Amino acid sequence: MLTPLLELSRYCCQIDFLRYAGAVLRQLLIVPLLWGALLMMSETGQAISCAAPDAEIVAPYVSHAIKLDAAHPAAEWQPAGPVSFCSDWQGKNPDTERETQVRVLWSRDTLYLRYECRYRELYLFDDADANGRRDHLWDRDVAEAFLQPDPSRERYYKEFEVSPNGMWIDLDVFPDGISDLKSGMQRSVVLNEKSHSWAAELAIPMKALTAHFDPSLVWRANFYRIEGSKEPRFYMAWQPTHTPAPNFHVPSAFGKLRFAAAP
Repeated sequence: MLTPLLELSRYCCQIDFLRYAGAVLRQLLIVPLLWGALLMMSETGQAISCAAPDAEIVAPYVSHAIKLDAAHPAAEWQPAGPVSFCSDWQGKNPDTERETQVRVLWSRDTLYLRYECRYRELYLFDDADANGRRDHLWDRDVAEAFLQPDPSRERYYKEFEVSPNGMWIDLDVFPDGISDLKSGMQRSVVLNEKSHSWAAELAIPMKALTAHFDPSLVWRANFYRIEGSKEPRFYMAWQPTHTPAPNFHVPSAFGKLRFAAAP
């Protein structure tokens, strides 16, 4: 009776081993297949996403003025949760190598913006006014903010732009056109060509945005990037405008800017 039992035990062990080996082999085959599928999805742009999950950005309160230093951000920026985007103005073709993060802070006197941008290439103006202002800045690489303190006036908002080499422009947008805002905006910009990244901090006086600032009210806003030397350039938007051709001037597509309560 002992010999048959030993044979049966040996047979069972062989079956268990074969089952185990089969399971391991399946895992080894599945992993590269999944990895290959992920790579293919990344190449087609279907599996990449660096968009914010919702259409709202919240600005924490700061009780004092912040020193602008794009290379060494102040500690006050840490509580500011960023919104991120890397897709085009239609919400398509995400590219993580062009990701943009935006943070906002507010004080009674100032609205602060911080951009952190990745880029593939640079296309910049090399001339500007003495103070850094450059007309038609959008014809080169740029980061933009459209701010609308009063959403009931849909076609009225403010436009702010800054480039990787520190040039800027601010505009008052209204139904009949645009004009220079002359907001008194301050800026700090740093460009790191080694890491293909740049950052900008803006300080915009509240009085240039609204005559009577009320932090309990929700503003509308959108953030954009433009990159590239030749058309089709890469036109990126936090909240997609979904126009057939690139167009950022679609207030109905703006997201919400909410001001966190002051302590």
